[in-house]
Amino acid sequence: MNRPDVAASPPGKALARRLPELSLVGVTMIWGVTFLTVQHALSYSSPLFFVGCRFAAAALAVGLVSRHALRSIAWRDVRAGAVIGACIVTGYGLQTMGLQHVASSESGFLTALYVPLVPLLQWVFWRRPPHIMCLAGVACAFAGMLCFADGGQGLALSFTTGQTLTLVAAVAFALEICAIGHYAARVNVRCVTVAQLAFTALFAFALRPLVGEHETPALSWELAAFAGGMGCASALIQVAMNWAQKTVDASRAAIIYAGEPIWAGLFGRLAGERLPGLALIGGALIVLAILVSEWRPRRLRARGT
Repeated sequence: MNRPDVAASPPGKALARRLPELSLVGVTMIWGVTFLTVQHALSYSSPLFFVGCRFAAAALAVGLVSRHALRSIAWRDVRAGAVIGACIVTGYGLQTMGLQHVASSESGFLTALYVPLVPLLQWVFWRRPPHIMCLAGVACAFAGMLCFADGGQGLALSFTTGQTLTLVAAVAFALEICAIGHYAARVNVRCVTVAQLAFTALFAFALRPLVGEHETPALSWELAAFAGGMGCASALIQVAMNWAQKTVDASRAAIIYAGEPIWAGLFGRLAGERLPGLALIGGALIVLAILVSEWRPRRLRARGT
């Protein structure tokens, strides 16, 4: 007689191995809906003030859950949190300011341009050349994003204020992914997550005068709801990224994150924004990119590539 536990074991182990990557797919889904949510939140707040409130709420949420782990926080956790936090506040701050000038679906596409940047930055800063199939996946994902952006939508890269801010934000997000991949295996995930969220909030509030945010927005239940909700989303995102990138290479993680514009466009479409037909082809290419990046042909394995 077959034992059910033995028969079910291999699929269970396979799922466990895929859990980090599946969690990153979940991150892209949350990201997709946050574009539209942040755009509505800006009706009640200035950009950096909202970023500060959002990540202060996230730091509080993760801090409460991780209060026992924080007793063993080390200097390396604080240092990693400061570096990652600086990247996050730059990315989210510029992206939030850009959302005042561009649609959420357009912002989703432009932000996702960090995908081809991640393996290049890893190569430059840490001398970690990506696998050739990973580069093929990056190229495929980038092609998918181009299809997603075009297709009659009329999206043209003319470096307007909103587009420029969002493009610089994409560079910051690429640096964030590289930094998380660099520190993930060396730090306490809970401690560094609290540190990076707290530093992000601190940096956001400190930078407000430098970008002309001299007046504090009026506090309201709407602002509190948006900041609290987005704070919980940011807490979940950062915990998932720090945990998953302990085992998922930064270049491959970036390819998975390429699914972000699919969700941003989908949620934008549900809210009345236009989603072009060619977006389906772009989405298929992004999914194909994930599969291509994992494929290791026997010829390449034999050569040790």
